[in-house]
Amino acid sequence: MSRIGKTPVLIPPGVEVKVGAGNEVVVKGPRGDLRWTFDPGLTIKQEGDQVVVSRPNDSRTYRALHGLTRALIANMVAGVSKGFQKKLEIVGVGYRAQMDGDTLVISVGYSSPVRVVPRPGIKLSVDKSARVIAVDGNDKAMVGQTAAEIRKIRPPEPYKGKGIRYVGEHIRMKAGKAGKK
Repeated sequence: MSRIGKTPVLIPPGVEVKVGAGNEVVVKGPRGDLRWTFDPGLTIKQEGDQVVVSRPNDSRTYRALHGLTRALIANMVAGVSKGFQKKLEIVGVGYRAQMDGDTLVISVGYSSPVRVVPRPGIKLSVDKSARVIAVDGNDKAMVGQTAAEIRKIRPPEPYKGKGIRYVGEHIRMKAGKAGKK
């Protein structure tokens, strides 16, 4: 049996989980609510302050879905209780970001600044140095997708390392031209 799948998801105080018809799971908490419909072949039960996922047989499909379903429910519970955050840093002379209302405006060497409008449920912020962008939200997948789309505007290049990268990301640098002797 899946080690991840058989582990119950603990529900912290202040979070409410409802399992509806057709395996629709609704999780409500202090940071909002999330809902997702899972495969109807799996059994999702709420037992006290925990959620247990079980599978009908050991077929390859259900073995794969077992751990996935449990992990997605755990991420939903964590999202409505604590939330998720990804941070990006901007490296390069003259590269910066700023907020214009809810819209993020990034200047990274293009002829005009790039404007990023956040999706519903996502909050963008920039620190005082105008070099670190924080992406906050309840849905882990949406936070990661939004951060990836911002990074894609100007990915870090391997010669000088200029561009937008995740905080703590290591960029493998290349040697430049050898030069004349």
